[in-house]
Amino acid sequence: MTIRAVPAVLALLGAAACAPSEAPTDDNSVVEVSGQETRVLTPETAKTTNEEWGDFAEYFEGETAGTTDLLSGTATIKAGLEIHPPHRHAEEEFLMVIAGEGEWTVGEETFAAAKGDMLYAAAWDLHGIKNTGEEPLTFVFWKWNSRGLPVPVDPEL
Repeated sequence: MTIRAVPAVLALLGAAACAPSEAPTDDNSVVEVSGQETRVLTPETAKTTNEEWGDFAEYFEGETAGTTDLLSGTATIKAGLEIHPPHRHAEEEFLMVIAGEGEWTVGEETFAAAKGDMLYAAAWDLHGIKNTGEEPLTFVFWKWNSRGLPVPVDPEL
């Protein structure tokens, strides 16, 4: 996927964040959603932690009119390290490398990750990123479940 996909992703997530404060449920009825107001999330307001592997900045965690379990932010991984081994979870996720180089894992495959690359991980698909370069690798991420849709069931259960 190329960097041209970024505006579409941001539009999708922005539409969810700016949607009216009502959302459909599974049965097509409408419920009041604790709405998120349109605003700029800055590095100064992000919840930042310094970890052994690098820095994690949580810009937003919660729900919007169109999402539940939304987590978005940035991570900067030190040279030669990874946040955690490749993993899987119920949320869909986008990750975009904005600095550095490394290695993607998608399923059983690994391949080069470079600035401008964006990964989409469907629910429960194995994925990960590791910094294989000599400089820090920074990526932006968004992961969520869609409101009104059932949370995907782990196919391995």
